[in-house]
Amino acid sequence: MSGGEGNEEYGRKRFERSASHFTDRITADGRDGRRVEAGRYRLVVSRACPWASRAVISRRLLGLQDALSMAIADPVQDDRSWRFTLDPDGRDPVLGIRFLKEAYDARESDYPGGVSVPAVVDVPSGKLVTNDYQRLTLDLATEWTALHRPGAPELYPERRRDEIDAVTAEVYEDVNNGVYRAGFATEQKEYEEACTRVFRRLEALSDRLAGRRYLVGETITEADIRLFTTLVRFDPVYHGHFKCNRWKLSEEPVLWAYARDLFQTPGFGDTVDFDHIKRHYYRVHTGINPTGIVPVGPDLSGWLTPHGRADLGGRPFGDGTPPGPVPAAEVVPPRGRP
Repeated sequence: MSGGEGNEEYGRKRFERSASHFTDRITADGRDGRRVEAGRYRLVVSRACPWASRAVISRRLLGLQDALSMAIADPVQDDRSWRFTLDPDGRDPVLGIRFLKEAYDARESDYPGGVSVPAVVDVPSGKLVTNDYQRLTLDLATEWTALHRPGAPELYPERRRDEIDAVTAEVYEDVNNGVYRAGFATEQKEYEEACTRVFRRLEALSDRLAGRRYLVGETITEADIRLFTTLVRFDPVYHGHFKCNRWKLSEEPVLWAYARDLFQTPGFGDTVDFDHIKRHYYRVHTGINPTGIVPVGPDLSGWLTPHGRADLGGRPFGDGTPPGPVPAAEVVPPRGRP
């Protein structure tokens, strides 16, 4: 199973995430037909989507804002796909389109899998390049190095890749995708099996993180980014909306401290928009929440409280440095922040 937000298949006996159809890679040497080039491509995301949020965090940590521009879609898409209604005149100012589907259609008609984010679009042609969110962040970390900011961290260090891959595979199957399998289950047994796996894996991750600050090694890696994007959505949407309610994240001391540590690290929490997250899940998933009512809670102030994780050691950015201030055009509005 793979595929970003918008590539889900609901209503079957078992929830399925359809595979990314457009998997072209953008590489330093252009070996897959697309070469890394500053200003050539535009990253289209929704701040609501956990898969797109991986790319948003990676882009900021690596300092690619000037090299790879970013379009932020309305968190509530319609049957015409992700919309650019947050922009003046409802049109992306760089691509000139109203719906992400237009970039997909420019690339290929009658494509399978739907219109998903994150998506990378070639600016000159207006055509989609890739919606392969599993590969995208790895390539940002390893193929775009010539355009990284000075002091950018190694998010996918070669010496740690086998361990990162093993950890992220478990996190993806049981946690990232597991909450969706629980949330969209149509049979009791299916739901209970998925929910059990979610919490069994979270408990194992808690044990792993009890004596270490990060999932792999002494620094932030791709593994932490992939777990964080689910944890930050857990209490606002997955606990209630997806019925993953054995306990809240804020009730699990280790994972709650770990998530707050990352949230308070530049590049993580400053990309999170809780307003977009809640409006997307509660308004778009009408099969689960037919009224479309968005809950007022939970209280977000806890995200800014002390976490004590620095006592475990570790260096968030390794030999690098934190990213600079968020560009003014990308600051999360007050409504979406704690």
